[in-house]
Amino acid sequence: MTIFDQIIEAQELLGKNRENAQSPEEKELFLLAIDALWFIWRNGQSYELENYRKEVESNAPRGVIASFNTRGEAESWLNAQPEPPDLACVLIADKYHIVLSSRDRSRRSLVPDPEIELHIEEMTRNGLPPAVATFDTRDEANVWFNSQAEPPAQSVIRIGGEHYLAVYYQDIHHRVLFPFSMVERLHERRNKRKKMEL
Repeated sequence: MTIFDQIIEAQELLGKNRENAQSPEEKELFLLAIDALWFIWRNGQSYELENYRKEVESNAPRGVIASFNTRGEAESWLNAQPEPPDLACVLIADKYHIVLSSRDRSRRSLVPDPEIELHIEEMTRNGLPPAVATFDTRDEANVWFNSQAEPPAQSVIRIGGEHYLAVYYQDIHHRVLFPFSMVERLHERRNKRKKMEL
């Protein structure tokens, strides 16, 4: 079944449930969901929805819409956007940031986001996952990663004894090796916050 067929079926199901809704508020919420699906369809974003659903099912890290080497590049890009992509994630020097803007679009910012640290923390909750490949150096790992025409969304590898998450962002054709040690910095920030609260 195509994504278009799925959208139509979902709208029909929502429409039936809307008819049986008990309150005007419930009816309005069903209508909101129906309208959201029409918005996706009419704005040519059906395939983006399909890709998003695949991303969610893959348990890969949250996708990003762009990657920049420096904060200056990212801010120039953000300021050039007529309508900033609120709550979307971008990478700046391979670190997650979330796009925020005021309703009138006059204020815009890129805020650091712990997405990847939280993702790795969840992956390691029950111990370290097995590595699919082991390398002595980061250069060897990069050669391996870059030689794959279409790598999986995420793979666990080892470089010099340390675990890394090799992430491929298909939509922007970008590859990143995230060290699992990032989670330690997340724990340090949490501990610092707890001490400040005491």
